[in-house]
Formats: sequence, C-alpha cells, structure tokens
Amino acid sequence: MNYLPLPVKLIFNPNSGAPGESPVQLMDVITQLQTWNLVPEVHLVEQDSNLLPVVQDAFNRNIRMFVVCGGDGTIESVAMGLVGTRATLGIIPMGTQNNVALSLGIPNDIPSAVALLRTGQRLKVDVGVAVYGVTERLFLEVCSVGLLAALFPTYDDIQHGNLSRIGDFLAMLVSSPPAEMHLVLNERKEIHTQGHVMLAANMPYIGPRQQVAPGGNCNDGRLDVLIFSDLSKMDLLSHAAVQLSGGGPEDPRIQHFKARSIDVDTNPPMPIVADGSQLGEGRLHIKLRRRALAVMTGAPVPPLPDPEVINESQPAGASDGTALA
Repeated sequence: MNYLPLPVKLIFNPNSGAPGESPVQLMDVITQLQTWNLVPEVHLVEQDSNLLPVVQDAFNRNIRMFVVCGGDGTIESVAMGLVGTRATLGIIPMGTQNNVALSLGIPNDIPSAVALLRTGQRLKVDVGVAVYGVTERLFLEVCSVGLLAALFPTYDDIQHGNLSRIGDFLAMLVSSPPAEMHLVLNERKEIHTQGHVMLAANMPYIGPRQQVAPGGNCNDGRLDVLIFSDLSKMDLLSHAAVQLSGGGPEDPRIQHFKARSIDVDTNPPMPIVADGSQLGEGRLHIKLRRRALAVMTGAPVPPLPDPEVINESQPAGASDGTALA
C-alpha cells in the first residue's frame, strides 16, 4: 500500500536501554520510518532536559505525529505535552521496563513497532491525574502511596547502576512503618484500613514489568485500586517475587477495586509518587481525564471480569460488582 508522506517528530533518547547501541538503533529507526513514508525530524534527548518545549514547538509547526524512542520515562514526558491535543503518540520501546508499550500491545523490535505507526489502532487512552495541594501531576502508569513510593528513589538509582544505594534501600524497607489509611472511592465508598501500600494503576503493567491489573483496560474510565492492607513487608516482597517470576494467583488479602476517583489520607502521612515523580506526603486526590491521549497501539488486550466496581449512583458504602475471583 502506498502512503502519502507524513512528517513526524522523532524524539530519541540515546541513554535508554544499551547506550552503546543507540547510533545503530537510531539509523535503523530512521530507515524503517522512511520505508513507511514517514518523514522524521529528529530530536536527541539530553539528560534531565525538558521535552515540553520541544513538543510544543513541533505542534505549533503542524506536526501531529510524535514518535518516541526510549523508556517509560521519556514516553511519559512527551505524552504529557500531547494530552488534550489532536496529536498522536507513537512508541518504539527501548527502555529497561517498557511497561507502557507492553500494556498497549506494542512489540519491542523496531520494524514491528514502526509498522504499527501506519497499521496499528489509534486508541484514545485515559490519563491519571494526581492532585497534591495545588499541584496536579498527570500519569500514564500508576500513582502509589506508601512503602513503594518511599522506596522508589533508591530503587531507581539501583536500577540505573548505583549499587551503593542497596544499603539505603534495605534500611528504608526495614524502618518504614504501616499507616492508618482512609480512602474514599468515587466520593462515596469509604475504606478504613492499616497497611503499607496503595496503588492506583491506569495500565496493567507497572514497575519491574509487574502485572498488577490482569486484563486491565487503559480506556475504560476507571483506575485499578489495589490496597495492600494485611500484608507484612515480607509478604509484599514474596508477592512481588512471584509476579516477577511469571505471575500466579493474586494474594486474596489484596483488596482490588475499580474507581473513577480516589481520595487518600494516611496517618502518619505517607509518601506519594506518580510515574516516578515524588509529590510529597499527606492527602491526595486522584482522578481521570477520559480518553485524553491518542496513541498508536497493537492489538488491545481483552478485559477480564472486573474487580469490585464502585457505582456512583449507589448510596455510600454500596458497590455494584463482585470481587475478582
């Protein structure tokens, strides 16, 4: 099939994946794009650079396809500049985890990922919004409250090769206490519990390619809410190890809901992280922007039966679904 030439903004992060391979990968990507009559304008990502002005400049020049070669962090940085616009995000995964690509059915090899830019499905996905005080932080993957959020900075350093942080990681793991958690789902259903972790996931895969929401759908208008209330730290580590080794039955002590909005308050205040950005500690409101980002995707994953779904039309304390078996 012959395609008309289409200009694309190619945002390539040479520090993602194996940096030594990036020159060859860049040439491969450009060649594959040209094969599909996609005309790339290349931007190389520098460490800690702000990509929003790059995205805005290209958009102002009527470029409507943005192709990101990099890991989840680079993808999310570009995506935040495209939310609410008519532009389309394309993804060529080259990071360590590639959770966004995995969740959207995008293959890891360059030719197949580029082909999806022409042959894939243009899907409008939901975007999470974490509201902390006067700050609003958009997220694609997950917003976490508690132990995982506290451990994230040291885990991220270790993942990027700073093994000297292992001691800090273990010390924080041992010393972090549980907290009293008060959650309100959809401004109606109240949950009081004690635990180490609460997750609000917009996509089924997060962290080290861990599937937290089997069959999760990133455009169904609901977040997957997981509350780890009765699990010790050793239970949490054991659960993570099982999931990383190929998965298994979800621990029945993990409470799992779907909700459109979540209010969280903890005592003592627990740290909050949204897609790797630390927001602080204390009260948090989480909501969704429905189908706010257009992405070229592969075959969508068919949804499984919902966990408990909180129905906004029911009175406080009621729910309309059944727990995931």
